[in-house]
Amino acid sequence: MNHDSIVINEELKAYIDPLTPEEHDALERSILAEGCRDALVLWGDVLVDGHNRFGICSKHGLPFQTVQNPRFKSMDDVHLWMIDQHLGRRSVSDFQRGVLALRKKEIVAAKRAQAIQEAPLPDAAAATDSEPGAAAASYSVPEALNSREAIARAARLSSSQVVMIEKIQKQAAPEVVAAVKAGEISINAAAAVASLPVEEQVAAASAGKDELKQAAKRVREAKKRPPKDEADAVADVAPEAVVEAAASGDELSQLRQRVAELTAENEQLRQQLQRLSGA
Repeated sequence: MNHDSIVINEELKAYIDPLTPEEHDALERSILAEGCRDALVLWGDVLVDGHNRFGICSKHGLPFQTVQNPRFKSMDDVHLWMIDQHLGRRSVSDFQRGVLALRKKEIVAAKRAQAIQEAPLPDAAAATDSEPGAAAASYSVPEALNSREAIARAARLSSSQVVMIEKIQKQAAPEVVAAVKAGEISINAAAAVASLPVEEQVAAASAGKDELKQAAKRVREAKKRPPKDEADAVADVAPEAVVEAAASGDELSQLRQRVAELTAENEQLRQQLQRLSGA
């Protein structure tokens, strides 16, 4: 197949993070020295795998081989195949593998739901007795990644790393995501920074990787610091509380003394009235 007959789908080209300039230069040197050894994968005329190799070969007028994948039935199939290919490559970073595995989880869940919905059922009894996953299995849908442990296995990561990557995807500012993709900060540091307000994340990222690391350190130290317990809280307000309590106690004592005096006066008046009445 010649260069002109191959169709480039920009969405597929951008689906996987591009090579770094250094990685692209290394690939170009390899192809110039040894030729394009791996065949480009096509879906019809659409290029699925080998965009960098295709670009380098086109630039230098070098020949290449192509191969069709007959298993592709939909764009989701293409996406899943691309994800599995990259999950198996050593050059893919831990963060990228985690993102790809989470992406695979969503695609597989959607395909399984669709397979169950579209699966033919002979009669009402079959619909009642059939297992929910049987229809999906009969359509050869990949196994669901329905737990963090399953996602971690697919990405060759720990469950805690998957949790951190999920947090980064949901809470991190784009600048922080770019930093962890570039390898400027670790997954752990990026997840810590993602706990901060977006404005603080952007400010730290703008200041460079050292400031990002310091921001992550501050977040971790704040989490380690134990909260003040009730005794500390009491100690903080103790002087004022003691004064107020003392003042209240003095007032109460004075009131009791005054009541006793009035009671005694009333008793004296009563006795005087009794003596006058009997005189």
